[in-house]
Order: sequence, then structure tokens, then C-alpha cells
Amino acid sequence: QVQLAESGGASAQAGGSLRLSCVVSGDIYNRDKRYCLGWFRQAPGKERQGVAYIGPEGGIRYADFVEGRFTISKDSDNNIVSLEMNSLKPEDTAMYYCAAVYLRCDALGTMKTSWGQGTQVTVSS
Repeated sequence: QVQLAESGGASAQAGGSLRLSCVVSGDIYNRDKRYCLGWFRQAPGKERQGVAYIGPEGGIRYADFVEGRFTISKDSDNNIVSLEMNSLKPEDTAMYYCAAVYLRCDALGTMKTSWGQGTQVTVSS
């Protein structure tokens, strides 16, 4: 089992910045760290949507709505995946979830995915 623990969610003003972190742990993960790690978000009344992911070989993909404002990164030594969010907009308000799936990023978000509990981001205008 892979455990994910997010932190860093907070309230911010539009135009501000936040940095989310996710600690990845678990015996399975520590034996083989070839996981696709990513961030999803879910706003009230809306479906969960992918934000960004970083693959086992370091390949990165962002959702179109990111528009260059967010940066995902991975600290393999400390098992942390981070999401730096700049130029925040009120529409970025959501619960942000860390996610992990073994090897294949096309499986991120499917039943094979492990999820964190989420961290709340609220952006006011």
C-alpha cells in the first residue's frame, strides 16, 4: 500500500502563491519508487480534475487551465512531490489531492490510484 499525506493548503488572495507538498510512504513504494505522482483537485459541486503529474522517468504534464502558473516537482530522496502554485485565481479554490499509481501515468485517477486525504486551497478575490 502507498500512503500519501498532503500539506500546505491555505487561504490566499488572488494573484498570490501557495506550495503544496505530499509525502509518499509505504513498504511497497519504498521497494520500488517507479510511480507516477500527481495532483488532482475538486471544487464543490464539480468533478475531480487532474492538475499535473510527474512520471517515473520525470516526464511532466499539466492541465490546460494551469497556463504556466503551477510547477510540479519531485524530491526522490525525501519522497515528496510538490505543487508550486503562482498567480492564483478564485477558480483555483478546491480540495487538492495527491495521487500515485505504479508505472503508468495513463492509469492515474483510475481504480489503481492511491489517494491522499486532501488539502484545502481557498483563493479570494
